[in-house]
Amino acid sequence: MSFLNGITLLLVYQLVGEVAVRLAGLPIPGPVLGMVLLFLTLLVRGQVPASVDQAASSLLSHLSLLFVPAGVGMMVHFGRIAEEWLPITLALLLSTVITMVATALIMQVTSRWFARPLESGGQSDE
Repeated sequence: MSFLNGITLLLVYQLVGEVAVRLAGLPIPGPVLGMVLLFLTLLVRGQVPASVDQAASSLLSHLSLLFVPAGVGMMVHFGRIAEEWLPITLALLLSTVITMVATALIMQVTSRWFARPLESGGQSDE
C-alpha cells in the first residue's frame, strides 16, 4: 500500500504542475514544475516520506524500461532520421561542444568564486 501512496503522490504533483503550467501559460513542461514543487515540499519537510522513497526506488530500479517508448519512436521515424542525418548529426555535435565549453567556463568561474585566497606570506602549491 505504501508504494501505491507514493506513486499517487508523485502523480498528484505532476498533475498540479501540468494544471499550473496550463493556467499560467508558462513555457515549461508541467511535470518539470511538478517535480520542482515536490522538491520544495521535501525541502520544507526535511525528509522524504517512506511511501515516496519506496515508489521512487521502484521506478529507478526499472528506469531502463522507460527508454523503450523512445526506442520505438526512433524506429517508427527511422526513414525521416535517415533522410535528415546530416542536420541531426551537426546539431548533436554542435550542442555537445557548446555544452562542454559552457560547463568548462562555469566550472572555472565557480572554482574561482569558491576558492579561498592565499594568506599573505603563505606558500602556494606550485
